[in-house]
Amino acid sequence: MNVLAPGSGVVVTGAARGIGKAMATRFAAEGCRVVVADIDDAELSAVADSIGALAVPGDAASAAGTAALVDAAREELGKIDAWYGNAGVERGRGLEASDHAWMTSYEVNVLAHVRAARLLLPDWVARGAGRFVVTSSSAGLLTLLGSPSYAATEHAEIAFAEWLAATYRHQGIVAQAIVARSVKTAMLERSSGLPGFRTEEGALTAEEVADAVWDAGQSSQFWISLEPDVAEEYAARAADVDSWLDEVNRFRQELDRTD
Repeated sequence: MNVLAPGSGVVVTGAARGIGKAMATRFAAEGCRVVVADIDDAELSAVADSIGALAVPGDAASAAGTAALVDAAREELGKIDAWYGNAGVERGRGLEASDHAWMTSYEVNVLAHVRAARLLLPDWVARGAGRFVVTSSSAGLLTLLGSPSYAATEHAEIAFAEWLAATYRHQGIVAQAIVARSVKTAMLERSSGLPGFRTEEGALTAEEVADAVWDAGQSSQFWISLEPDVAEEYAARAADVDSWLDEVNRFRQELDRTD
């Protein structure tokens, strides 16, 4: 099994801030060779300069952007050992969310991973080693009241990572999913008021997530699960989905009464 170690060639998308920045910083501090990507050129360049990484600005969710990032990373690193698909969006609220919001969510939260995997897996299978990690959310295990586009695409994101693990694990490929309920990032600020996200007081820091991700890089465990209550609720959901739905719906009704 391949593990993260000094000298590993690592790519992190959505690395201009938040979890992506924290992961890239931790990887570089551990001696990994890091390539970072984001659509925000200025902030990305600042991150890259601060940790000695290569910055590849652009849309890593698009087919052309993914291909350009993989090509640049291979030229810089020689080979890519681990891919951290961290870029993600939360767009639109309720059934009023536009088709554009839905398609943007699908492109960034799901298809970005599919496009990257298509380019990475042939080389990884030939070498018998590779690590593909998605940054998801507890919304992908449970749901997120108020944002169906986010809940649905986060479920799909985890399903794709599970499929990779089920299909390629015996060929040396490690697929993992980072699952947290709330992290102190810009997305948490933008999602203020959405039930299911904790307030900032109860949220993890991006650095805490990065620490857990580094530790998980020494194993092949699928879940990088950071909060025990998420695992407990996920188990309860699986054991009796109707009881779980009743409980979530009661929460929805309580919120409606207080609006």
